[in-house]
Amino acid sequence: MAEREGVPAIGVMTQRFVSAAELMCRVLGMPGYAFVTIGHPISSAPNEQLAAYARDTIAQARELLLREAAGTGGSNSLR
Repeated sequence: MAEREGVPAIGVMTQRFVSAAELMCRVLGMPGYAFVTIGHPISSAPNEQLAAYARDTIAQARELLLREAAGTGGSNSLR
């Protein structure tokens, strides 16, 4: 994961795959790794829905980055 190299990064996962993402975080030795969660599906979502997902992703990512910068990290996804 990029954070191990000192590079700030944000993972983005659709709601349907949150449990898989949490499992991968544990397998990779980063239990509690926080990531952004967006709606599902995205492949068949209309442009308006994709735009809403993008806005939500930006808001969640901002919150996560600021939380991490302040040292008040949390666990897993922002829901």
